Amino acid sequence: MTQATNQKGICYLVGSGPGDLGLVTLRAKECIEIADVVLYDYLCNPEILQWARPEAEIIYVGKKAADHTIPQEQLNELLVEKTSAGKIVTRLKGGDPYLFGRGGEEGQELRAAGVPFEIVPGITSAISGPAYAGIPVTHRDHCSQLTIFTGHEDPTKEESSLDFAKIAKADGTKVMLMGVGRLPIITSQLIDAGADAETPIALVRWATRGNQQTITGTLGTIAEIAEKAAFAAPAVAVIGGVVTLRDELNWFETRPLFGKRIVVTRTRKQAGVLSARLRNLGADVYEIPTIRIDPPDDLLGFGRLVQDSHTYDWILFTSPNGVDAFFDLFFKIYKDARSLGGARIAAVGPGTAKKLAEYRFDTDLIPQTNTAEGLLEALTKDHDVDNGTYLWVRPKDAREILSEGLAEKGAIVDQAIAYQTVPETSDPTGGIARFKSDGADLITFTSASTVEHFLDLGLPLPEGLKLASIGPITSAAIRDEGFSPDLEATENNIPGLVDAILAYYAPGAQG
Repeated sequence: MTQATNQKGICYLVGSGPGDLGLVTLRAKECIEIADVVLYDYLCNPEILQWARPEAEIIYVGKKAADHTIPQEQLNELLVEKTSAGKIVTRLKGGDPYLFGRGGEEGQELRAAGVPFEIVPGITSAISGPAYAGIPVTHRDHCSQLTIFTGHEDPTKEESSLDFAKIAKADGTKVMLMGVGRLPIITSQLIDAGADAETPIALVRWATRGNQQTITGTLGTIAEIAEKAAFAAPAVAVIGGVVTLRDELNWFETRPLFGKRIVVTRTRKQAGVLSARLRNLGADVYEIPTIRIDPPDDLLGFGRLVQDSHTYDWILFTSPNGVDAFFDLFFKIYKDARSLGGARIAAVGPGTAKKLAEYRFDTDLIPQTNTAEGLLEALTKDHDVDNGTYLWVRPKDAREILSEGLAEKGAIVDQAIAYQTVPETSDPTGGIARFKSDGADLITFTSASTVEHFLDLGLPLPEGLKLASIGPITSAAIRDEGFSPDLEATENNIPGLVDAILAYYAPGAQG
């Protein structure tokens, strides 16, 4: 193996946790954000890649039973090669890198090659999986000892290193990782070695994620139960009296949207807020960002209008994206917020106003109806717009209702095209693949453009799929495409959309 020639590189062997992004450590997130190269496993939640730099090299090195994308020896060589070239390499491993994760072997290879490395521990499914199923691995009334073992060993070994007699006779809770495929054999061996066939056992599949699935039984019955349920890996097994506490402590699977597969179609950058709200209510969320935000075609022209923004009576913002684009350029031109002068600011809704507040600007006008029509009515109802000057910060393909309505009243309107929405051609989070394989219960649409671009993907829509709209304009776009929205937000913003979904699936529940 080639020896390292550039010591500026470093390899981080990072535990990415069990799947819930909220369980990823701050250090792990830092290692992803600074990486030149990110290598990730099958058990890593693909959404973790959203923290990687756009220019980072992303390499999938997933391993499933009898299906290794890259053999371990080649993977070791790849880690050494990339790090030796002076790269910052982040190797993401499901759970914890040292708990049946081969992190120790990879660390040894790096050390032998003279390559610097760092271990970043992660939360293991051995503990978090049972916890998310309502099962504590220790409890004063049940046990004070924990045994963790793997049900999957190196297939090249001539004989098993597992002593089933010792495992069967060990006190307390037993947790098995990676053994679902051999469940009938393992449970039989434990019983033959002296374990009580009536010992409670639970299997937790895709633990901590929205598609988590849990089944329970005893050592004597669980294999048959798993077969009837078509229960498959990846799963963690927890064995012992603590399993009986599940009825009392099951908090994750009782949330109002648990088990509902919901697709979020917002841009990759914006999807997080809506996704997080839905996940907190228990939904199984996967993102299919159908659009992305690009700079306008005439960036110089936009810059001139931003530079002259202090000369207008009003600046109108009709989206958070417009706010970001405007102030990103404004603060490149000016160093002082007071350079905006005496221009008053209007926002189409609370979401846009909240974005303005992030730049420490208050909003002088927010319409009761959060649409272009509502903003036009609010501006013309209580204000004399004749001969007033208005700068409308807008996307490329916005409807002309606002500018035309103000012009009819004698206003002078300049349109600052701040950004454009273009189709997202990649599948950064694996959402499209998941939609094709698993379908969905509901799709959320937050703008007319998300409707158009989602349908342009040509994905087959599963039977029973529901369509959720953020407001009347988006609903009109859905109808124009020949469909009908099943629900529409009363308040045309993200919290309103979440409330509408919650009311649809769980009437009376609070968001």
